[in-house]
Amino acid sequence: MAKRGNGQGAVYLRGDGRWEAQIRLAGGRRKSVYGPTRREVVRRLRETRWLLAQGVPVSARKMSVGLLLASWLELTRERIRPSTYESYDLNMRRITEWLGDLPLVQLTAPDIQSAYRRMRERGLTEYSLHQVHGLLDRALRHALQWGLIVRNPAVLVFAPRPRRREMTALSAEQLMRLLDHARGHRLWPLMVVLGTAGLRIGEALGLRWRDVDLVAGRLVVRQALQRRRGVGLVFVEPKTPRSRRTVHLTTIAVDALAEQRRCREERSLSAPAWADSDLVFTNLSGGPIEPGNVNANLSRLLADAGLPRIRVHDLRHTTATALLEAGAHPKLVQDLLGHSTIAVTLDTYSHVAPALHQQAAAQLQELLVKAGSDRFVSVMTAQGIDRRA
Repeated sequence: MAKRGNGQGAVYLRGDGRWEAQIRLAGGRRKSVYGPTRREVVRRLRETRWLLAQGVPVSARKMSVGLLLASWLELTRERIRPSTYESYDLNMRRITEWLGDLPLVQLTAPDIQSAYRRMRERGLTEYSLHQVHGLLDRALRHALQWGLIVRNPAVLVFAPRPRRREMTALSAEQLMRLLDHARGHRLWPLMVVLGTAGLRIGEALGLRWRDVDLVAGRLVVRQALQRRRGVGLVFVEPKTPRSRRTVHLTTIAVDALAEQRRCREERSLSAPAWADSDLVFTNLSGGPIEPGNVNANLSRLLADAGLPRIRVHDLRHTTATALLEAGAHPKLVQDLLGHSTIAVTLDTYSHVAPALHQQAAAQLQELLVKAGSDRFVSVMTAQGIDRRA
């Protein structure tokens, strides 16, 4: 059998039921990684090979916290969305400023806690600190899997707890007031779709006519528009696998989209340099709309209509809140919004829970009263008692 080269590794089942992979390092030394299944060990072995290929030492004695974070982020890059990568990169630079030069094996929970305190004193919000902590914890968990450390000090830290942002949404009456006031505005059809179909702003701005069926009254979410740092506006995959979904439209949304199609045809004939992009919602030249411009237009429309100020994303919350308050099943709302799990839906709209509980109690009371009445009638009938007597 041909001799394995450095870094190829070997995988086998141990006597204690765990799987082990050995990888040969330069100089004849060996390193082992362990896991509960063969697949998990192969994954960890692949990551260790990648570290070797990047020239990253797999011995924690030679690795700093900053080097670990940079290596982990590069390894993670292909698995996450570009916007998520940008967020991770920002938080990596934040924590590296305070802990980057510290040897990985010397990192302790007090070191991390002290860094959080200094970042807080520098003015970083609890929400941002929470993101920093999540990034550091994930990277250290991988370092533990790679055998670089024997414990994850981040689990011993008092993690930052950001104050939960209060949900803001319009009532159904306020939404209709906004849409009535916006009628005639160039972005009126977009406002209708955002307020009634539960789309994210990127999903709406990435919508193409080929994905819209006005006869059947539905659309399909296949892509989203996103601004990427250093690149500009790009089209990306939907946020999660469940975000790729079919959305059935209200009558007002179908009418608004039909109006949008008529206006698009008129603009394409009159605009001197029309870009035929097939996008449903475009700027005056037929190209994609800058998401920030939608927020600015919504703020002006709300102010003119005398309505409370909300973000564009809150129109999506408005859709979900109105449906839940009307008694729609949370699973249906999850499907409409494209949430990855129903737990996300229930957690996001927990403010609607009291109203749902009241509805449930009223429905239960009605069922019990009806059941009690039917039982009373059955007993009298069985005893031959005439209720009219």
